[in-house]
Amino acid sequence: MAYPFFYIIDFDPDQSVITLDEDQSRHIVQVLRMQPGERLNLTDGRGNLIEAVILDSHKKHCTVTVLETQFTDATVRYATVAMSLLKNTNRFEWFLEKATELGIREIVPLICKRTEKEKFRHDRMKQTCISAMLQSKQVWLPVLSEPVEFDEFITRPSAPSKYIAHCIEGEKESLSSSLAANDHSTVILIGPEGDFTPEEVSLATANGYKPVSLGQTRLRTETAGVAAAVLVVSL
Repeated sequence: MAYPFFYIIDFDPDQSVITLDEDQSRHIVQVLRMQPGERLNLTDGRGNLIEAVILDSHKKHCTVTVLETQFTDATVRYATVAMSLLKNTNRFEWFLEKATELGIREIVPLICKRTEKEKFRHDRMKQTCISAMLQSKQVWLPVLSEPVEFDEFITRPSAPSKYIAHCIEGEKESLSSSLAANDHSTVILIGPEGDFTPEEVSLATANGYKPVSLGQTRLRTETAGVAAAVLVVSL
């Protein structure tokens, strides 16, 4: 039987009773109308799956008793997608949802030369990731950073396997042929509407990023992000 699935921020493996926050409690008690004795699943987004039973169905502070805890290791590959913010916030949220479902471990919103919108509601975007994690029955929540300037991000110490996907003419391999099964940590850069500037591509390659193509067609930014995510998590 598939039990309802909820997210909790912190979890102490030594806890036997957990008090849920008001939002979770209200959903469990008033929306799902669950009663004491009914079971549910919880995760902290850090690999823990907690099976619990409702002890007190209070609409503001529902308490549950932990029955069993299972820890699932993260995937071997630590895959990061660093993608430009988009003018249409809904499209960026769509990307976050799909990247989370696919199992991307880290998502970095980039501010590039041609990025048209720099406002970012981290709390809203993180909630999108949480909802996607729960919907896809996962126990690892991707790390979602605050937006970072492109020039700053590419100079940070990062994965040994680094790629930049762009549409500028030049010598490029396909990302699918560039990836290796033994790449345990990978980062891929995805540009804004209008693509990266030539200067950004040059700066990235000077910092160890390999230029790659995602195929023969020109993709929207969010589509490119999902295409890259599929490739880096599939090996």
